[in-house]
Amino acid sequence: MDLRQYDSATCSVARALDIVGQPWVLLVLREAFYGLRRFSDIQDHLGVSRSVLASRLEAMVREDLLERRPYREPGQRERTEYVLTDKGRGLYPVIVALRQWGDEHLTGDAGVPVHTEHEGCGATVRAALVCDAGHVVGVDEVERRPGPGHRLRATAAH
Repeated sequence: MDLRQYDSATCSVARALDIVGQPWVLLVLREAFYGLRRFSDIQDHLGVSRSVLASRLEAMVREDLLERRPYREPGQRERTEYVLTDKGRGLYPVIVALRQWGDEHLTGDAGVPVHTEHEGCGATVRAALVCDAGHVVGVDEVERRPGPGHRLRATAAH
């Protein structure tokens, strides 16, 4: 398959990066996976400005990665917390893969900052390429073929 013949505008990676490639989005997702739901907790932990965080949270709600839910502490006014949607939870393997890559290539002498373990057995949780038949696949063992949404570039069609 010669990818140069195909229009990259249909690329799912590019479309995903339009959403999760914005500054702070993956870090906000990381915080949500770690259990932070409230604006002030996320802002405090990330050190991001209120305006930037508000903008990112709004976009993440619009893209259905997070859902706003009201909550009220006793004696306080109603506030909003941000909860992962199914679409947002679907990004967990991406977060795990990025953490894993960072642990392997960027960890300092002190070691990894967070361990992720299977709650059932205690083994380390890792991201891996797995085919639908259950085989763990190396990057050099992946074959790429055009799918139904792939289209030829205008210049390649002539």
